[in-house]
Amino acid sequence: MAKSDQLRIDPQQLADAWSRTLPETMNASDRCEVHRDESDATALRVTIHSAGHAMYEFDFKVTYVDSREVLVELIDVEKDNVSIDERPDAIQQLIHDYKRHIHECAQALQSLTHA
Repeated sequence: MAKSDQLRIDPQQLADAWSRTLPETMNASDRCEVHRDESDATALRVTIHSAGHAMYEFDFKVTYVDSREVLVELIDVEKDNVSIDERPDAIQQLIHDYKRHIHECAQALQSLTHA
C-alpha cells in the first residue's frame, strides 16, 4: 500500500525554507547551515555551530518520515574540525536542545510540507 502522506516539495525549496526558519527557532548566538541531502530527496543535512568558547559543530540528518514528522539523527560532533566523543553530559544536553529546535522548525514549516 502506498503512503499517501508523503513529502511533496522540491528538495531545494525545502532546504531554503529550513535555512530561513531554523535560525528563528534556535538560540540567537548559534549558527546553522542547511543543505539538501544529495542522496535522499526526503532528507536534509543540518550543521549547527554552537556559540561560546567550545566551538562545537553538530551534524544532523533530518529525514521526513511523512509530510509532518521528521526523524533527527546525529551524524557527528566536531571541535576544531576533529570528531569528538558525544557521550559527555554537556554534549548530550546540547544535542537534546538542538534536536528540539530542529523539531520546532519542522512544526513551523508544516504549512509548507503538509500539502
